[in-house]
Amino acid sequence: MVRDAKGAVNQILYWSRLADWKNQFLTPNPDTIYFMPFFSTHGTGPMVLEIPPAGDDGSITGTIMDSWQVALEDVGPAGLDAGKGGKYLILPPGYKEPVPEGFPPLASATFQGYALLRSILKSRTDEDIAKAVAYGKRIKLYPLSAASRPPETALIDAIDVVVSGVIPYDTRFFESLDRMVQAEPWIERDRAMIDPLRSLGIEQGKPFKPDAATTGLLESAAQEALALFDLRYETTYEPHNEGKRWFLPADKTLMDSVQTGFTKADVYPTDGRGTLFYFAYSMVKHLGAGQFYLFVSRDSDGNPLDGGGTYRLRVPPNPPVRQYWSAVLYDFATHALIRDMPCASRSSQSPGLQTHPDGSVDVYFSPKAPDGKASNWIPADANGRFEALFRFYGPGKPLFDKTWVLPDIERIG
Repeated sequence: MVRDAKGAVNQILYWSRLADWKNQFLTPNPDTIYFMPFFSTHGTGPMVLEIPPAGDDGSITGTIMDSWQVALEDVGPAGLDAGKGGKYLILPPGYKEPVPEGFPPLASATFQGYALLRSILKSRTDEDIAKAVAYGKRIKLYPLSAASRPPETALIDAIDVVVSGVIPYDTRFFESLDRMVQAEPWIERDRAMIDPLRSLGIEQGKPFKPDAATTGLLESAAQEALALFDLRYETTYEPHNEGKRWFLPADKTLMDSVQTGFTKADVYPTDGRGTLFYFAYSMVKHLGAGQFYLFVSRDSDGNPLDGGGTYRLRVPPNPPVRQYWSAVLYDFATHALIRDMPCASRSSQSPGLQTHPDGSVDVYFSPKAPDGKASNWIPADANGRFEALFRFYGPGKPLFDKTWVLPDIERIG
Protein backbone atom coordinates (compact mmCIF):
# COMPACT_ATOMS: atom_id res chain seq x y z
CA MET A 1 0.00 0.00 0.00
CA VAL A 2 2.71 2.44 0.99
CA ARG A 3 5.18 1.59 -1.78
CA ASP A 4 2.83 1.17 -4.74
CA ALA A 5 -0.35 3.12 -3.97
CA LYS A 6 1.46 5.93 -2.08
CA GLY A 7 -0.78 5.49 0.96
CA ALA A 8 0.12 5.38 4.65
CA VAL A 9 -0.71 3.37 7.75
CA ASN A 10 -4.11 4.00 9.33
CA GLN A 11 -5.62 4.57 5.92
CA ILE A 12 -7.84 2.35 3.76
CA LEU A 13 -6.84 1.01 0.35
CA TYR A 14 -9.84 0.35 -1.91
CA TRP A 15 -10.84 -0.22 -5.53
CA SER A 16 -13.43 2.16 -7.00
CA ARG A 17 -14.60 -0.49 -9.47
CA LEU A 18 -14.00 -4.19 -10.02
CA ALA A 19 -10.24 -4.70 -10.12
CA ASP A 20 -8.28 -6.20 -13.01
CA TRP A 21 -4.86 -7.90 -13.10
CA LYS A 22 -3.20 -4.81 -11.60
CA ASN A 23 -4.37 -6.09 -8.20
CA GLN A 24 -1.33 -8.32 -7.65
CA PHE A 25 -2.12 -9.48 -4.14
CA LEU A 26 -2.29 -13.23 -3.59
CA THR A 27 -5.46 -14.85 -5.02
CA PRO A 28 -7.77 -11.80 -4.91
CA ASN A 29 -11.36 -11.99 -6.12
CA PRO A 30 -12.08 -9.65 -9.07
CA ASP A 31 -15.82 -10.18 -8.52
CA THR A 32 -16.08 -8.10 -5.37
CA ILE A 33 -15.17 -4.59 -4.22
CA TYR A 34 -12.24 -4.67 -1.81
CA PHE A 35 -11.56 -2.33 1.10
CA MET A 36 -8.28 -2.98 2.93
CA PRO A 37 -7.57 -0.98 6.09
CA PHE A 38 -3.89 -1.05 7.10
CA PHE A 39 -3.53 -0.04 10.74
CA SER A 40 -0.82 0.52 13.32
CA THR A 41 -1.38 1.13 17.03
CA HIS A 42 2.24 2.20 17.51
CA GLY A 43 2.16 5.78 18.77
CA THR A 44 -1.61 6.11 18.34
CA GLY A 45 -2.86 3.64 20.90
CA PRO A 46 -5.98 1.51 20.23
CA MET A 47 -7.52 1.92 16.78
CA VAL A 48 -11.23 1.70 15.96
CA LEU A 49 -12.37 -0.05 12.78
CA GLU A 50 -16.02 0.84 12.26
CA ILE A 51 -18.14 -1.48 10.11
CA PRO A 52 -21.52 -0.14 8.90
CA PRO A 53 -24.66 -2.21 9.52
CA ALA A 54 -25.74 -4.51 6.71
CA GLY A 55 -28.98 -3.78 4.89
CA ASP A 56 -30.53 -3.11 1.52
CA ASP A 57 -27.72 -0.65 0.79
CA GLY A 58 -24.89 -3.13 1.30
CA SER A 59 -23.06 -5.79 3.26
CA ILE A 60 -19.47 -6.46 4.32
CA THR A 61 -17.80 -9.87 4.51
CA GLY A 62 -14.29 -9.87 5.90
CA THR A 63 -11.72 -10.45 8.60
CA ILE A 64 -9.40 -8.33 10.76
CA MET A 65 -5.87 -9.74 11.16
CA ASP A 66 -2.61 -8.90 12.83
CA SER A 67 0.54 -8.63 10.72
CA TRP A 68 1.25 -12.36 11.11
CA GLN A 69 -2.13 -12.96 9.40
CA VAL A 70 -3.71 -14.29 12.61
CA ALA A 71 -7.46 -13.74 12.36
CA LEU A 72 -8.59 -11.48 15.22
CA GLU A 73 -12.27 -11.55 14.22
CA ASP A 74 -14.67 -11.80 11.29
CA VAL A 75 -16.98 -8.86 10.63
CA GLY A 76 -20.34 -8.32 8.92
CA PRO A 77 -23.33 -10.70 8.82
CA ALA A 78 -21.03 -13.74 9.16
CA GLY A 79 -18.92 -12.04 11.83
CA LEU A 80 -19.10 -10.92 15.44
CA ASP A 81 -21.51 -8.06 14.75
CA ALA A 82 -23.94 -10.39 12.88
CA GLY A 83 -24.68 -7.64 10.36
CA LYS A 84 -25.59 -5.03 12.95
CA GLY A 85 -22.36 -3.13 12.39
CA GLY A 86 -19.75 -2.55 15.03
CA LYS A 87 -16.88 -0.45 16.31
CA TYR A 88 -14.07 -2.99 16.62
CA LEU A 89 -11.30 -1.88 18.97
CA ILE A 90 -7.82 -3.12 17.97
CA LEU A 91 -5.55 -3.12 21.03
CA PRO A 92 -1.74 -2.77 21.02
CA PRO A 93 0.39 -5.64 22.37
CA GLY A 94 0.15 -5.87 26.16
CA TYR A 95 -2.63 -3.27 26.46
CA LYS A 96 -4.08 -3.27 30.01
CA GLU A 97 -6.25 -0.14 30.15
CA PRO A 98 -10.06 -0.37 30.58
CA VAL A 99 -12.02 -0.73 27.34
CA PRO A 100 -15.09 1.52 26.89
CA GLU A 101 -18.54 0.02 26.41
CA GLY A 102 -19.69 -0.53 22.84
CA PHE A 103 -16.23 -1.27 21.43
CA PRO A 104 -15.63 -5.04 21.04
CA PRO A 105 -11.94 -5.44 21.96
CA LEU A 106 -9.51 -7.36 19.74
CA ALA A 107 -6.17 -8.06 21.41
CA SER A 108 -3.40 -8.01 18.80
CA ALA A 109 0.06 -9.49 19.32
CA THR A 110 1.50 -6.95 16.86
CA PHE A 111 1.25 -3.19 16.43
CA GLN A 112 0.56 -3.46 12.72
CA GLY A 113 -2.21 -5.33 10.98
CA TYR A 114 -4.83 -5.12 8.30
CA ALA A 115 -8.33 -6.18 7.34
CA LEU A 116 -9.60 -7.70 4.12
CA LEU A 117 -13.16 -6.46 3.65
CA ARG A 118 -15.43 -7.29 0.71
CA SER A 119 -18.34 -5.04 -0.17
CA ILE A 120 -20.71 -7.62 -1.62
CA LEU A 121 -22.33 -6.98 -5.00
CA LYS A 122 -26.01 -7.54 -5.63
CA SER A 123 -25.27 -7.69 -9.36
CA ARG A 124 -22.61 -6.66 -11.87
CA THR A 125 -24.54 -3.62 -13.13
CA ASP A 126 -22.77 -0.28 -12.97
CA GLU A 127 -25.42 0.92 -10.53
CA ASP A 128 -24.88 -1.95 -8.08
CA ILE A 129 -21.09 -1.67 -8.35
CA ALA A 130 -21.35 2.03 -7.50
CA LYS A 131 -23.63 1.18 -4.55
CA ALA A 132 -21.11 -1.37 -3.24
CA VAL A 133 -18.34 1.24 -3.46
CA ALA A 134 -20.45 3.88 -1.72
CA TYR A 135 -21.42 1.45 1.03
CA GLY A 136 -17.79 0.43 1.59
CA LYS A 137 -16.77 4.05 1.92
CA ARG A 138 -18.80 4.13 5.14
CA ILE A 139 -16.08 2.01 6.78
CA LYS A 140 -14.09 4.17 9.21
CA LEU A 141 -10.66 3.84 10.80
CA TYR A 142 -9.56 6.18 13.60
CA PRO A 143 -7.80 6.24 17.01
CA LEU A 144 -9.90 5.52 20.09
CA SER A 145 -8.59 8.80 21.50
CA ALA A 146 -10.57 10.60 18.76
CA ALA A 147 -13.75 8.51 19.07
CA SER A 148 -15.87 11.44 20.30
CA ARG A 149 -15.13 13.35 17.08
CA PRO A 150 -13.60 10.89 14.58
CA PRO A 151 -11.44 12.46 11.88
CA GLU A 152 -12.25 11.73 8.25
CA THR A 153 -10.87 8.38 7.15
CA ALA A 154 -8.34 8.57 4.32
CA LEU A 155 -9.31 6.34 1.39
CA ILE A 156 -6.64 5.50 -1.21
CA ASP A 157 -8.00 4.37 -4.60
CA ALA A 158 -5.87 1.59 -6.11
CA ILE A 159 -7.77 1.24 -9.37
CA ASP A 160 -5.41 1.31 -12.37
CA VAL A 161 -2.40 1.09 -10.02
CA VAL A 162 -0.22 -2.03 -9.99
CA VAL A 163 -0.09 -2.96 -6.30
CA SER A 164 1.90 -6.11 -5.58
CA GLY A 165 1.66 -8.42 -2.61
CA VAL A 166 3.48 -11.21 -4.46
CA ILE A 167 6.02 -12.94 -2.23
CA PRO A 168 9.61 -12.31 -3.42
CA TYR A 169 11.62 -15.53 -3.20
CA ASP A 170 15.00 -13.81 -3.03
CA THR A 171 16.82 -11.51 -0.58
CA ARG A 172 13.82 -9.15 -0.55
CA PHE A 173 12.01 -11.74 1.56
CA PHE A 174 14.68 -11.45 4.26
CA GLU A 175 14.62 -7.65 4.01
CA SER A 176 10.88 -7.80 4.66
CA LEU A 177 11.43 -10.15 7.59
CA ASP A 178 14.02 -7.73 9.00
CA ARG A 179 11.45 -4.92 8.86
CA MET A 180 9.08 -7.09 10.90
CA VAL A 181 11.76 -7.87 13.47
CA GLN A 182 12.59 -4.18 13.82
CA ALA A 183 8.96 -3.04 14.07
CA GLU A 184 7.26 -5.69 16.20
CA PRO A 185 7.74 -7.32 19.61
CA TRP A 186 8.73 -10.97 19.78
CA ILE A 187 5.78 -13.26 20.41
CA GLU A 188 6.74 -15.70 23.16
CA ARG A 189 6.28 -18.80 21.02
CA ASP A 190 8.59 -17.36 18.31
CA ARG A 191 11.53 -16.45 20.53
CA ALA A 192 13.32 -19.62 19.41
CA MET A 193 13.93 -17.79 16.11
CA ILE A 194 15.94 -14.97 17.67
CA ASP A 195 19.33 -16.70 17.49
CA PRO A 196 18.83 -18.34 14.05
CA LEU A 197 17.90 -14.96 12.57
CA ARG A 198 20.84 -13.29 14.30
CA SER A 199 23.11 -15.75 12.48
CA LEU A 200 21.76 -14.26 9.22
CA GLY A 201 22.35 -10.70 10.40
CA ILE A 202 18.71 -10.01 11.35
CA GLU A 203 18.61 -8.59 14.87
CA GLN A 204 16.57 -5.94 16.62
CA GLY A 205 18.34 -2.60 16.73
CA LYS A 206 20.96 -3.48 14.11
CA PRO A 207 21.03 -2.88 10.33
CA PHE A 208 20.64 -5.88 8.03
CA LYS A 209 23.57 -5.79 5.59
CA PRO A 210 24.37 -9.30 4.29
CA ASP A 211 27.69 -9.69 2.48
CA ALA A 212 27.95 -11.26 -0.97
CA ALA A 213 28.40 -14.80 0.34
CA THR A 214 25.41 -14.55 2.69
CA THR A 215 23.29 -12.98 -0.05
CA GLY A 216 24.00 -15.98 -2.29
CA LEU A 217 22.96 -18.39 0.46
CA LEU A 218 19.77 -16.45 1.11
CA GLU A 219 18.85 -16.41 -2.58
CA SER A 220 19.35 -20.19 -2.74
CA ALA A 221 17.38 -20.77 0.47
CA ALA A 222 14.44 -18.72 -0.77
CA GLN A 223 14.26 -20.74 -3.99
CA GLU A 224 14.47 -23.98 -2.02
CA ALA A 225 11.57 -22.80 0.15
CA LEU A 226 9.53 -22.01 -2.95
CA ALA A 227 10.13 -25.50 -4.36
CA LEU A 228 9.07 -27.02 -1.05
CA PHE A 229 5.88 -24.94 -0.92
CA ASP A 230 5.06 -25.84 -4.53
CA LEU A 231 5.34 -29.52 -3.61
CA ARG A 232 3.27 -29.19 -0.43
CA TYR A 233 0.57 -27.21 -2.23
CA GLU A 234 -0.06 -30.06 -4.64
CA THR A 235 0.39 -33.01 -2.27
CA THR A 236 -0.75 -31.94 1.22
CA TYR A 237 -4.47 -31.32 0.93
CA GLU A 238 -7.21 -33.93 0.75
CA PRO A 239 -9.86 -33.53 -1.98
CA HIS A 240 -13.08 -31.91 -0.80
CA ASN A 241 -15.04 -34.66 -2.55
CA GLU A 242 -13.65 -38.18 -2.82
CA GLY A 243 -12.18 -38.87 -6.24
CA LYS A 244 -12.10 -35.19 -7.28
CA ARG A 245 -9.23 -32.70 -7.58
CA TRP A 246 -10.73 -29.62 -5.87
CA PHE A 247 -9.38 -29.10 -2.35
CA LEU A 248 -9.86 -26.84 0.64
CA PRO A 249 -6.39 -25.44 1.46
CA ALA A 250 -6.51 -26.07 5.20
CA ASP A 251 -6.66 -29.04 7.55
CA LYS A 252 -8.48 -29.44 10.87
CA THR A 253 -5.34 -28.83 12.93
CA LEU A 254 -4.67 -25.54 11.16
CA MET A 255 -8.29 -24.35 11.36
CA ASP A 256 -8.52 -25.24 15.07
CA SER A 257 -5.34 -23.24 15.63
CA VAL A 258 -6.70 -20.27 13.67
CA GLN A 259 -9.86 -20.18 15.77
CA THR A 260 -7.82 -20.14 18.98
CA GLY A 261 -5.27 -17.61 17.74
CA PHE A 262 -2.50 -20.25 17.68
CA THR A 263 -2.59 -20.37 21.50
CA LYS A 264 -2.96 -24.15 21.97
CA ALA A 265 0.02 -25.30 24.02
CA ASP A 266 0.61 -28.56 22.17
CA VAL A 267 -0.07 -27.51 18.56
CA TYR A 268 1.79 -25.02 16.34
CA PRO A 269 1.24 -25.97 12.66
CA THR A 270 4.02 -23.95 11.03
CA ASP A 271 4.12 -26.17 7.93
CA GLY A 272 0.39 -25.89 7.25
CA ARG A 273 0.37 -22.20 8.05
CA GLY A 274 3.35 -21.46 5.81
CA THR A 275 1.90 -23.42 2.91
CA LEU A 276 -1.46 -21.67 3.19
CA PHE A 277 0.01 -18.18 3.16
CA TYR A 278 2.32 -18.91 0.25
CA PHE A 279 -0.80 -18.59 -1.95
CA ALA A 280 -3.46 -16.88 0.22
CA TYR A 281 -3.49 -13.31 1.45
CA SER A 282 -6.00 -13.58 4.29
CA MET A 283 -7.48 -15.88 6.88
CA VAL A 284 -10.99 -16.17 8.29
CA LYS A 285 -11.85 -16.80 11.91
CA HIS A 286 -14.83 -19.03 11.16
CA LEU A 287 -14.42 -20.91 7.89
CA GLY A 288 -17.62 -21.50 5.92
CA ALA A 289 -19.77 -18.89 7.66
CA GLY A 290 -19.54 -16.17 5.02
CA GLN A 291 -17.47 -17.74 2.26
CA PHE A 292 -15.91 -21.04 1.23
CA TYR A 293 -13.07 -21.73 -1.19
CA LEU A 294 -12.00 -24.65 -3.36
CA PHE A 295 -8.66 -24.66 -5.21
CA VAL A 296 -7.33 -26.81 -8.04
CA SER A 297 -4.09 -26.88 -10.03
CA ARG A 298 -4.61 -30.05 -12.11
CA ASP A 299 -7.20 -31.32 -14.56
CA SER A 300 -9.42 -34.39 -14.31
CA ASP A 301 -6.55 -36.57 -15.56
CA GLY A 302 -4.15 -35.26 -12.93
CA ASN A 303 -2.08 -33.15 -15.33
CA PRO A 304 -1.02 -29.55 -14.52
CA LEU A 305 -3.37 -26.89 -15.88
CA ASP A 306 -1.53 -25.63 -18.97
CA GLY A 307 -2.23 -22.12 -20.25
CA GLY A 308 -1.84 -23.34 -23.81
CA GLY A 309 -4.68 -25.85 -23.52
CA THR A 310 -8.46 -25.51 -23.72
CA TYR A 311 -10.43 -26.56 -20.64
CA ARG A 312 -14.06 -26.71 -19.52
CA LEU A 313 -15.55 -26.56 -16.03
CA ARG A 314 -19.22 -27.53 -15.89
CA VAL A 315 -20.87 -25.92 -12.84
CA PRO A 316 -23.85 -28.12 -11.94
CA PRO A 317 -27.38 -26.73 -11.39
CA ASN A 318 -28.37 -25.16 -8.08
CA PRO A 319 -24.98 -24.11 -6.69
CA PRO A 320 -25.25 -23.92 -2.88
CA VAL A 321 -24.86 -20.14 -2.46
CA ARG A 322 -27.10 -17.46 -0.98
CA GLN A 323 -25.18 -14.69 -2.77
CA TYR A 324 -23.10 -15.80 -5.76
CA TRP A 325 -20.33 -18.08 -6.99
CA SER A 326 -17.12 -17.02 -8.71
CA ALA A 327 -14.45 -18.87 -10.73
CA VAL A 328 -11.04 -17.17 -11.02
CA LEU A 329 -7.74 -18.06 -12.71
CA TYR A 330 -4.30 -17.28 -11.25
CA ASP A 331 -0.72 -17.60 -12.40
CA PHE A 332 0.66 -20.73 -10.71
CA ALA A 333 4.11 -19.13 -10.44
CA THR A 334 2.90 -16.13 -8.41
CA HIS A 335 -0.62 -17.04 -7.18
CA ALA A 336 -1.70 -13.59 -8.39
CA LEU A 337 -4.00 -12.70 -11.28
CA ILE A 338 -2.47 -13.47 -14.66
CA ARG A 339 -0.88 -10.28 -15.93
CA ASP A 340 -2.17 -8.34 -18.95
CA MET A 341 -5.38 -10.35 -19.29
CA PRO A 342 -8.67 -8.59 -20.21
CA CYS A 343 -10.55 -10.45 -17.47
CA ALA A 344 -9.73 -12.97 -14.78
CA SER A 345 -13.04 -14.48 -13.76
CA ARG A 346 -16.63 -15.41 -14.43
CA SER A 347 -19.34 -15.54 -11.82
CA SER A 348 -23.04 -16.25 -11.52
CA GLN A 349 -23.42 -12.46 -11.76
CA SER A 350 -21.44 -12.06 -14.99
CA PRO A 351 -23.49 -10.25 -17.68
CA GLY A 352 -24.48 -12.49 -20.59
CA LEU A 353 -23.40 -15.72 -18.91
CA GLN A 354 -24.76 -18.62 -20.96
CA THR A 355 -26.59 -21.38 -19.08
CA HIS A 356 -27.97 -24.76 -20.09
CA PRO A 357 -31.72 -25.53 -19.76
CA ASP A 358 -31.08 -27.41 -16.49
CA GLY A 359 -29.29 -24.36 -15.00
CA SER A 360 -25.76 -25.71 -15.34
CA VAL A 361 -23.00 -23.44 -16.67
CA ASP A 362 -19.90 -24.23 -18.72
CA VAL A 363 -16.87 -22.03 -18.01
CA TYR A 364 -13.91 -22.21 -20.42
CA PHE A 365 -10.19 -21.59 -19.81
CA SER A 366 -7.89 -21.11 -22.83
CA PRO A 367 -5.66 -18.54 -24.59
CA LYS A 368 -8.48 -17.74 -27.06
CA ALA A 369 -12.23 -17.84 -26.57
CA PRO A 370 -13.96 -20.92 -28.02
CA ASP A 371 -16.38 -20.01 -30.81
CA GLY A 372 -19.57 -18.54 -29.41
CA LYS A 373 -18.40 -18.86 -25.79
CA ALA A 374 -16.74 -15.49 -25.11
CA SER A 375 -19.22 -14.63 -22.33
CA ASN A 376 -18.27 -17.84 -20.46
CA TRP A 377 -14.52 -17.66 -21.14
CA ILE A 378 -11.59 -16.79 -18.85
CA PRO A 379 -8.30 -16.16 -20.72
CA ALA A 380 -5.14 -18.04 -19.80
CA ASP A 381 -1.50 -17.29 -20.63
CA ALA A 382 -0.29 -19.78 -23.24
CA ASN A 383 3.23 -19.57 -21.80
CA GLY A 384 2.56 -20.72 -18.24
CA ARG A 385 0.70 -22.88 -15.77
CA PHE A 386 -2.43 -21.66 -14.02
CA GLU A 387 -4.59 -22.60 -11.08
CA ALA A 388 -8.29 -22.02 -10.42
CA LEU A 389 -10.21 -20.95 -7.35
CA PHE A 390 -13.97 -21.45 -6.99
CA ARG A 391 -15.61 -19.24 -4.37
CA PHE A 392 -18.97 -19.71 -2.69
CA TYR A 393 -20.39 -16.54 -1.08
CA GLY A 394 -23.06 -17.38 1.45
CA PRO A 395 -22.36 -21.14 1.18
CA GLY A 396 -25.18 -23.60 1.83
CA LYS A 397 -25.54 -27.01 3.44
CA PRO A 398 -25.24 -29.12 0.23
CA LEU A 399 -21.63 -27.92 -0.07
CA PHE A 400 -20.73 -29.14 3.40
CA ASP A 401 -22.70 -32.39 3.43
CA LYS A 402 -21.18 -32.95 -0.03
CA THR A 403 -24.46 -33.69 -1.80
CA TRP A 404 -23.53 -30.99 -4.33
CA VAL A 405 -20.25 -31.77 -6.09
CA LEU A 406 -18.10 -29.47 -8.23
CA PRO A 407 -16.74 -31.57 -11.15
CA ASP A 408 -13.09 -31.54 -12.14
CA ILE A 409 -11.80 -29.29 -14.91
CA GLU A 410 -11.61 -31.25 -18.17
CA ARG A 411 -9.14 -30.65 -20.98
CA ILE A 412 -11.07 -30.56 -24.26
CA GLY A 413 -8.38 -29.29 -26.63
